[in-house]
Amino acid sequence: MSGSFSSNRVNRVNFRRVFLIVLDGVGAGALPDARDFGDEGSDTLGHALPERGLEVPHLASRGLSALLSPPGPPVDVDGAWGRLVERSPGKDTTTGHWELAGLTLDRPFPVYPEGFPAEVMEPFEKAVGRKALWNRPASGTEIIARLGAEHVRTGRPIVYTSADSVFQVACHEDVVPVEDLYRMCETARALLAGPHAVSRVIARPFEGRTGAYRRTARRKDFSLAPPADTLLDRLVAADLEVRGIGKIEDIFAFRGLTASEHTPDNASSTEALVREAADDFTGLCMANLIDFDMLYGHRRDAEGFLKALEAFDEALPRLERALKEGDLLAITADHGNDPRHPGTDHTREYVPLLVWRPGVRGETRLGDRNMADLGATIAENFDVVTESGSSFLEALP
Repeated sequence: MSGSFSSNRVNRVNFRRVFLIVLDGVGAGALPDARDFGDEGSDTLGHALPERGLEVPHLASRGLSALLSPPGPPVDVDGAWGRLVERSPGKDTTTGHWELAGLTLDRPFPVYPEGFPAEVMEPFEKAVGRKALWNRPASGTEIIARLGAEHVRTGRPIVYTSADSVFQVACHEDVVPVEDLYRMCETARALLAGPHAVSRVIARPFEGRTGAYRRTARRKDFSLAPPADTLLDRLVAADLEVRGIGKIEDIFAFRGLTASEHTPDNASSTEALVREAADDFTGLCMANLIDFDMLYGHRRDAEGFLKALEAFDEALPRLERALKEGDLLAITADHGNDPRHPGTDHTREYVPLLVWRPGVRGETRLGDRNMADLGATIAENFDVVTESGSSFLEALP
């Protein structure tokens, strides 16, 4: 579907296509309430970029260097930059993406630091016909190393959670076929409602032998549906296209999309963005780049995080060259995941906001704005509205 786009507003620049890239877990310094989340002093970018932007010159020239604290070396900036503040009471992927899409939550998703209660586990185990292993918070890679052999011997699924609102099920692909694991997760998703409505149920297949278990790329998320319309829903209702890349389809429970490509990593997501830029459509293309969070932030791998940022920085000019007049590129994040912060969980941080369009010259400072303001800006551009947020469309160069 190729929508048409016109506007009767005057003296306002409107964009025919918006490309929104969410760098999963790339925070920009602790929020004022970070202490309440155990994240005081967190600073994902500051701790991943010891030279304060020198390793990512293209992102620096879009404003990234300037928003660090302390700022990186001075560079000539073309584009608009600022930071976004999360108002929802959380620091997870779903909460961040929903707020970017104009849906701010007033209460956090439930979390289970002591594991899931019997009223959840008993019907789950009865439905899948197997007792679960563990049922407590854990690192995904550590728990399969610890319990993988017992799972292989017994066939019992490993159920675990984290500081986030997630119900995760890990099974060896040779013991529980992936489609059966997905059905287990669909069962859990149906059961986890009401007060136990976690944001995501995640299938975590793994492979290998004792001492060398490794997770496979066939992870699948079963997300809670947004409780109200998001930006994506409103755009589709206005007969505009919304194309998702990466795990956008999972995060929004397959809602508000006219097309989707479930890419597994940063490189394939970036390639998909370039392909979409070469296509002809009117509307929004939203991509999630997962590697920063999944491969490096949670594993507290600062060097890997830096290399992933450098790889994205190197690929970004190719994407920008593929953009056309009338396109807008916005780069942001959904939360932090400081690779040098204690623990293995997300961190409560500002996130970067870098906005650019072909032909722009000079620097525009957007300051600190709410996450939902980005969704409201895209909404105003396309003559729709969101549940929350204030547009900064007029401030864009």
